[in-house]
Amino acid sequence: MSSIARILKYTAVASALAACAMSTAQAADKITIMVGGINKIIYLPAKLADNLGYFKAEGLNVDLLSEPAGVNAENEMLAGAVQGVVGFYDHSIDLQAKGKNVESIVQFSQAPGEVEVIAAKQEGKIKGPADFKGKTLGVTGLGSSTDFLTQYMAFVAGLKHGDYTILPVGAGNTFIASIQQNRIDAGMTTDPTVTQLVASGQGKVLVDMRTPADTEKALGGLYPAASLYMPNAWVDSHKAEAQKLANAFVKTMKYIHTHSAEEIADKMPKDYYAGNKDLYIKALKASMPMFTADGRMPENGPPTVLKVLSTFKPQVKAAHIDLSKTYTTAFVDAANKK
Repeated sequence: MSSIARILKYTAVASALAACAMSTAQAADKITIMVGGINKIIYLPAKLADNLGYFKAEGLNVDLLSEPAGVNAENEMLAGAVQGVVGFYDHSIDLQAKGKNVESIVQFSQAPGEVEVIAAKQEGKIKGPADFKGKTLGVTGLGSSTDFLTQYMAFVAGLKHGDYTILPVGAGNTFIASIQQNRIDAGMTTDPTVTQLVASGQGKVLVDMRTPADTEKALGGLYPAASLYMPNAWVDSHKAEAQKLANAFVKTMKYIHTHSAEEIADKMPKDYYAGNKDLYIKALKASMPMFTADGRMPENGPPTVLKVLSTFKPQVKAAHIDLSKTYTTAFVDAANKK
């Protein structure tokens, strides 16, 4: 082989290795977050932060994926397929009881934003959770937060597991179809689905947990729900990235509290409106009170969540849950000082 050919060969190999290294670096720099239903209003901060350009402003390459049920999003994170989840904080407590440590690093809401909706034909028959006996109740997925809250309400009303049937029906159109097809008598879901069902006359609100006041009435305290939670080990080893995520989301929470529902809706993808922007804005207005103003965890929130889960989950009740490991305010505190 001539010296020129040898030089060209080595140059090609070096270029290939450099390209491979660059590709690996780019892959490492990308943060993938699974959202438990990206078009749900409870998880609006995720897409809003992206559309406002707040991730890019922090120098982050964030890829948002969607999985209709929060429990499936959680499984993707545990499998290492994604770095974090936009889902309910209660999974952090449930997972600790199973020996897995994840923590909320930004708290989006202080109320679940969930609503127990009954099919219109059940009006007068289901007047409260005690009337769930013999009924089929829809949830997004088994082991999801809607499942947790449904079981809690039934338990407090004096019912046992076998007194009612839990059916996973997803969210959005699949939930609506389950009401229409009489597959469920009632179910727990969020906006904009709630507002769509009520507006069409197909559903009636039984228990509303879209505001802090209504949540305290239903659960006995604030129930911090939607959040960005990530494995504690990842957060500990990626503090710079965690801080940048917190910076982006804190800015998003402040944007939500300084802009109208109409202005926020304008920043969201048109397909989120489900063909009716006015109805979407109405749903957004109903859900706005649940969002935190600064991304901080409400101090009295975690004990309420632990109380709820301990009520009907023996594994959580038997575990010695360290709430301090289920969330951190360090990153949002720093972001709020900017």
